Amino acid sequence: MAGVTSRLSLRKMAAARTLSCKGSRMILLVFLCVFVAVKSDDQVPLLVWTSEGFALAPVNAPSAGHTVSENELGSYLTKALSTSPHNLLLFMQDKLSVDDFTMYGGVFGNKQDSIFHSLEAALRSSSSLWLPSVSSSAAASVSTLLQNHIQTSSLYMNPETLAQLRLNASVAALLVFRLPYSGGADMMSAKEVLSGNDEVIGQVMSIMKAQSVPYTAVFTALQPSRVTEETSLAVQSVGTRSLLQSRREEPSASYPPVEFKEKGSACILMWAEKLVVSQYRSGKWERHDLTSKTFGEGVTPNLDGSSCNETHSRLVLNYEDVLSFRTFKLIFIMNQRHYKVSARRWFTMDLVQLDYDGKKALFNGSRNIYAPAEYSYRCESVSSSRYPQLFPHSEKDNANEWQISIDDLQIQGFNVAGKDFSYASDCAGFFTPGIWMGLVTSLLMMLVLTYGLHMIMQLHTMDRFDDPKGPAISVPQTE
Repeated sequence: MAGVTSRLSLRKMAAARTLSCKGSRMILLVFLCVFVAVKSDDQVPLLVWTSEGFALAPVNAPSAGHTVSENELGSYLTKALSTSPHNLLLFMQDKLSVDDFTMYGGVFGNKQDSIFHSLEAALRSSSSLWLPSVSSSAAASVSTLLQNHIQTSSLYMNPETLAQLRLNASVAALLVFRLPYSGGADMMSAKEVLSGNDEVIGQVMSIMKAQSVPYTAVFTALQPSRVTEETSLAVQSVGTRSLLQSRREEPSASYPPVEFKEKGSACILMWAEKLVVSQYRSGKWERHDLTSKTFGEGVTPNLDGSSCNETHSRLVLNYEDVLSFRTFKLIFIMNQRHYKVSARRWFTMDLVQLDYDGKKALFNGSRNIYAPAEYSYRCESVSSSRYPQLFPHSEKDNANEWQISIDDLQIQGFNVAGKDFSYASDCAGFFTPGIWMGLVTSLLMMLVLTYGLHMIMQLHTMDRFDDPKGPAISVPQTE
C-alpha cells in the first residue's frame, strides 16, 4: 500500500513539473511576441536656431538614443520658442541624416572641407537646439506644429520671392523653404546638393538680416537619407513547434503608370521612379523634382496637348510654378518607322522638349532611345548629363542650359494593349563591362599560353653527343 501511494505522489509531482514547464514556455513566448513586435521608426535630425541677439528658452535635451515622438517634439518646440522671435523659417529638406553632417561637415578637424558654412556660422552666433533623433512622422508634422504655435498659415518661398517681400517684424509669419536631396545615380552628388542647400539657407538669413527682421529657423527633413535595414523578430507557429524567425518589412506597392487615352483606349504609357529637371542659373544648377506631380496614387497629371496615331505619338506633361516659370511643359515625341535592314518596324524617341513661358529647349534622343514597335522601352537611367542619352538639338539651343534626369524609365507609345506595358526592350547592351573584362582577360591568357607553347615547340635536342669511348669532339678555334 505504501508503494502504491509513493508511486501516485511521484506521478503528481511529474505532472506538476510538466505544467510548470509548459506555463513557463507560454509566458516566455508571449513575452517574446510583445517585446519583438516593436519596430523603430525612421529617424531624422532637427536643428533650431535664432537670429543674432535672441535666444531660445532652455530645454532639457533628450537622453542619448531616445527618438523624439510627435507629442514630445511639440512640447520641445513650444517651450523653446516661447522667448524667440515669431517670424519662423522652416527649411524642410527631402532627406537628411546625422551621417550627412559627419561626412560633409568637416568634423574631424578639417573645417576647410565643410560644406555647411552658412549653417555653422549661424550656430556660432546664436542660440540653438539640437535633436539628433526625431521620428520621421514627427518631423513631417513640424509645419503643422509651428502653425499652431503662432496661429498662422505657412507660405512656401524661395530666396528670389523672399527678396521681393517686405516683412513686418511685429507680425508672425511662417515661411517654408523646400530643399532637395540627391545622391547615387542622380545627376548631382549629395555633396553638391547639400552645399547648394547651405547657400540657400545663407541667402535667406542674409535677406532677413538686411530687412532687420528677427527670426527663428528650423532645419529638418521628411525622411532619412541613410536607412539601416532593421529586422523585426516574429514568432511563427508551424504544427506544434514555434520558430523564431526574422521578417523584413515588405516594400509598398508601386504606383500605376501615366496613361493617355485616345478615343477611349490607352495609346501611351509612361512610368518612372524619379523625374528631375535642372536649369543653370547664377553659376549653379537649380533643380526641381517633378515626380510627385507626375506619378503616385491619386495623382492625375495634366496631359493636354497629347496625341497619338499609328506612326506618331506625343505625350505632353503640363506643370505650373516650376523653377519660377508660370507654365512648364515636358513633351516626349516618338515616331514609328519601318527599317528594311531589320525587316521590322521600330519606334524612336526623336525629341524631348521643354516649353517654359514661351521658350523651347530641344533634346535629341533618337540615337539611343529606341525599341521594336511592339515593345516598350526601359532604361535604368535616362539623362542629358551623366552617360547622356539625350543631347541638345544644336549648340545654340536653350537645351544647353537645362538638364533632364529620369530614373528607371519605361515608356510605350505604340501598340498599347490595356493598362500594362508590353515586353520591355532594355537599354543595357549585351556586352556589359563585366563581359568585356572577362573576354579581354581570357584573350590575354590565350596569347600568353600560345606564346609559351610556341617557345616550347622551338626547342631542339642536340644532334651530337660526346662518346667517352671514342675520340673527343674537337671544335676548331677558327670556326
